[in-house]
Order: sequence, then structure tokens, then C-alpha cells
Amino acid sequence: MDPADSPQTRAAHLRAIIEEHNRRYYEEAAPTITDQEYDALYRELADLEERYPEVRSADSPTQRVGGKPLDEFVQVTHRTPMLSLDNTYSEEEVGEWFTRLEKHLPGEEIELVIEPKVDGVAISLLYENGRLKYAATRGDGRTGDDVTENVLTIRGIPRELKGAHVPGVLEVRGEVYMTREGFKKMNEERAAAGLPEFVNPRNSAAGSLKQLDSALVRKRPLGLILHGMGAVEGGEPLENYLEGLALLDRLGLPRGKTGQARTLEEILAGIRHIDETRHALPYETDGAVVKVNSFAQRERAGFTSKAPRWAIAYKYRSEQAETRLLDITIQVGRTGVLTPVAELEPVFVSGSTVARATLHNEEEILRKDIRIGDLVIVEKAGEVIPAVTGVKKEARTGNERAFKMPDKCPVCGGDVVRDPEQVAVRCINAACPAQVRRKLQHFASRGAMDIEGLGEAMVEQLVQHDLAREVSDLYKLTPESLAIIPRTGQKSIENLLAGIEAGKSRPLWRLIFGLGILHVGATGARNLAQHFHTIEPMMSAGLDELQRIPDVGEIMGESIHAFFRDEHNRALLERLKAAGLNMGELDPRHVPAANAPLAGTTWVITGTLSVEREAIAGIIREQGGKVSSSISKKTSYLLAGEEAGSKLAKAESLGVKIVSEAEFREMTGGN
Repeated sequence: MDPADSPQTRAAHLRAIIEEHNRRYYEEAAPTITDQEYDALYRELADLEERYPEVRSADSPTQRVGGKPLDEFVQVTHRTPMLSLDNTYSEEEVGEWFTRLEKHLPGEEIELVIEPKVDGVAISLLYENGRLKYAATRGDGRTGDDVTENVLTIRGIPRELKGAHVPGVLEVRGEVYMTREGFKKMNEERAAAGLPEFVNPRNSAAGSLKQLDSALVRKRPLGLILHGMGAVEGGEPLENYLEGLALLDRLGLPRGKTGQARTLEEILAGIRHIDETRHALPYETDGAVVKVNSFAQRERAGFTSKAPRWAIAYKYRSEQAETRLLDITIQVGRTGVLTPVAELEPVFVSGSTVARATLHNEEEILRKDIRIGDLVIVEKAGEVIPAVTGVKKEARTGNERAFKMPDKCPVCGGDVVRDPEQVAVRCINAACPAQVRRKLQHFASRGAMDIEGLGEAMVEQLVQHDLAREVSDLYKLTPESLAIIPRTGQKSIENLLAGIEAGKSRPLWRLIFGLGILHVGATGARNLAQHFHTIEPMMSAGLDELQRIPDVGEIMGESIHAFFRDEHNRALLERLKAAGLNMGELDPRHVPAANAPLAGTTWVITGTLSVEREAIAGIIREQGGKVSSSISKKTSYLLAGEEAGSKLAKAESLGVKIVSEAEFREMTGGN
């Protein structure tokens, strides 16, 4: 055998590939291959290790679960490990699993429960004496990230359990998901704001749980379905899973729908029924889970090193359709990025007709060898976003045409450049109408300056009639200039001008976000406004200072620094200032002196306090301090109220000074 094709070499290669895809899935929530492709790689490695035990490694993905915990959160150890399930796409393999189960439980009648497999983010909640101690992600199966504050923003998740016979310890497992309708609405709002749309609900839910600011998470349409139990101590003894679900019902905890089966025929019928009805559920599903009901039988059936023998996940293949790729057009975004879009012969897939699909970038087109005129395979990524996933190369006639990214912007004819840091081609003409439209939409969006009356249709009219080439032009509009727009009544004009005027008083962070600085989202804009207070010191800040600001970092810092060094952007800000926009100027009476009581200190606030957190944060800022959302070695004080949770533990581990609300009032002169 060629050494390059040896089992050892192939196993090492597979382990490296799988680890990379694990990192993208679990840590970045940005998978680049389908579940089927991943499972094929995993199964090949598992088969190879089975045939050649000498190639098996202790650090093999087949011996572990999930990915490592993230650095931004406190880590907690699960009371019982969160193991993943073996999965299959084959009804035949379900039958083989059931046969093995019967061998482990000889002569016993086996009752099974069948549930939809929620396509979300695995989570574990631990209640002690009825109170939520923490909510944690799966992590590596034994240790996960404490995301308690984020999970508590989800409706229906109680901090305290009500009812009789509450166990002293109750560890429950489930999936955090993003609702179908909520995801659709959120993407519509992001598109209107000129922001990139999220790929699918699962990734969006994962990204939401990673947010350090729970106030942002609260705005996301998240839900939670519980479907399992870990440690249970005290309360009435539970003999099976259905009794556990009944307990969850009594305690007011959300759980999913279930079916039951006793034979293989009933199992397969249950799996098919879920497939037929799952599109009516409020959340995405990618399969069905079959599990033994009896806890005693589960104990006897046992576990492999990675998964329980008493359960299996049957995964549905994504619905696909074949259609003709008629053309590839270019969409120009707010930052000038040229994105190729597949123009398709309309085809019905996953409940709707698809005529366009993203192709992401030129590299993706070359990798898949997609050509204009090809017969292509289309599916909805996460059953939401249409995507071209493959090409029927055997159907080619020779008339297909290779695609090439244009050398000029298709909208304005301006020069384009390749971004050396990203796989992107960018139009560098700031006056490009496509960019202007996107920038105006973003500036006026609800998350930024929130200008009522300035929606996508009105922006299109302003650009078409050359009334706005940049955001400062909005403040030059008059009733007379707007009157040239067809079918625009006086009332609409008055409402638009009133909305533009009202936007002048928006807080500084909204202006920063509305400027559309590359890599600066709403959280980054808030951090910048909190650090600098006014626009002037931000414009003159050095790169080192910018990169030291919490949550800014190297890439965002470089982007901010470059933005404010650009003469066009500096001139734009001068025009906005002259128009009367709030540039963050503080009342001199409220500017903290260098000798203010809290000057030079950084605070984190956690737990339940007698007044609103924002009011306390205001006191800290007025007295010279800064407020951060996360604990670090740079934190001076943690103000801890009742139920302080994970931040208290992290502060103690880092040696951060912890103060009570009473001590805080004493430090701030009784405020």
C-alpha cells in the first residue's frame, strides 16, 4: 500500500478535516458543509478506526463530543455529561439499531418515545431547590459556557420553579431555537438596514447565545424546547421519560411534542409522520429522535464512549430540486462588496417558489465549478435561505459559460478591487448609487437613526431624483425639493421631514452605528460612545487606544481608525455636525473631573438591585467610571446584587473587588 494512502495517513487527514468542521460548527456557528457531508466524513473515520484499531487516537473526534468552551464566558461542569446521539439517514439502519437494542434487552417489551429533532443549540439548565443556578451550552459535553442571563431573556424560562414536589436538583436538557417567523422578520429588517442577512435560524440562535449583552439577546426571537434530563435528586421518583415530561408540565417548563411506539413498524411510521407535519411547527427540525422510555431499561442498555445505545436520531435529507441556472448577476452592498446571485428558472422547493439564490463569492463558484446554463441542485439552507448546492455536470451540453467577476462595478462602472483580507471584490466608488441606497437605508433604519418615513421605497426615489448622494444630504431636503417626486403628497413630505428632524437628537451610539463603519455593529457603537462620550476624541484616537476598548479588538480597531482618517468621512461628519446632529457633547456640569470619586475605575453590574441597572450605570459614568458588560482582569469593581450568578464566580477567580449596593452608595456619596 502506498504510504500516502495508508490507514494512519487517511485517519489523520480525516481527523484534521473533522476538527476544522467541528470548530466552525460549535465555536463559530458557521458550518461550511452539510450535515450529510459531515456525517459521511465522521462515519468513514469511525469505520477506519474499527477496522484498524491501531490508528485510533484518544483525541479523535469519534471519542469526544462538540467543541471547546469559548473564552468569553465562565465555564461550568455539567452534573451529567451531555452526550450526542448516533444518527442515520437510513430507515434500514434504524431497523439495525432496534435489533441491537432488543439484544441488549432480551425478552423485554420496549416502549419508545419519538420526538421532532429541533434544529437548535443544545443547552442544559440546572435548578437547585427550585431556583435556576445556571444555563450552559453543551461545550465539549462535560464543560460548557454559562449563558444564564441570555437564556433568561427567553419567554417561558422561569428563574424559580413553582408547584409541589420540586426536586432538590433538576438538570434538564433541550434546544434553544429561533422561530421561523421571527427569523424571517429579523432578516427583512436587516436587509432593509443594509445589513447582511443571517444564513439560518440555528446559526442565528447560536450567535445570539454568544452575545455578551443580554439586552441584545432579548430582542432576538428565541425559544426553548426541553427534551431530556440529567441529574435529578429529591422529589417524587421518576421511572420513565414520559413521567419526566409530566413533571416539566407541572413545573411550567416548555417541552416538545411526543409520539410512542413499541415495534419497528410503529417507529418508522412515527418518523414519517413527523416529516410530513414538521413544517407546521414554529421551529426548524432536521430529523426525529427515538429513545427508550424506561430509565431502568436505559441503564441496562448502556452507552458507547460517545452516545447512548438507547436512542438514535433519524435525520431528514434537505428537500432539493433541480433547475436551470439562467444567469449570474451581481448585487452591490452597502460597503461596496459585489455578491454573485444565481438567477434561476423558478422551481418549487421546501414550501415556496425559488427564482434567485446566493452564490456567496467567486471562490465558491469556482470551487463548485458552477457555470451559466448548468442544471443545478437547489435547496434551502436551514430550509430558509435558497442556495445552489451542486451541479449536474453529466447534463452539460457544452454550451455552458464560465462566470467571471466583472472588472468594473455593474451599477456605476467604477473600479473594483479585491479585498486582501477577505474573499471579496469591492466597488471603491463611494458615490455608487447601489452603495448610496444601502447606506441611506442603513442610516435611517430602526437600529440606527430610526428615521420614520424613510423606507426602502423613499430611499430609491431620493437616489433616483438625485436628492441624496450621502446621508448628510438628508438634512438639506425641503418641501420644495421633495415635491418633484411623483405621487408624494404633502402629508408624506411633512412626516418625512419631521422624522429626519427628530433623528438629530438620537444618542451618539446610533450615529456611530448609522455611519456604517465596517465591522462596527450596534454593540461596538455603544462601546465607542461609552468610551469617548463625544465624536471628536474618537476621530483623533490612535490605533492602540481603539484596540484596547472592550470588544473592539484588532480588526474592528483598524477599520475604525481607517474610517476616521479618510478625508471624505471627516468632511461628512463636519456636515452632520453643522446640520445639528447630536455629536455626543456633554453638559460641562456633568463632565467628570479627574479627581471624581470613580475616576479611572471600570465596573461590571450583575444581579438584582433596588433600582434599574442603567440608572446605576449613569451614576458610575457621572462620577468618572466606566461600565463594561463582561468581567476581565481590567475590571476594578463588580457591583453584585442578589442572584449574582456566573459573573460573581468569575470576579472571585480573578480577584476583582466585589461591592454590595450599600457599599456602592457609600462610595458614591449616598447616590
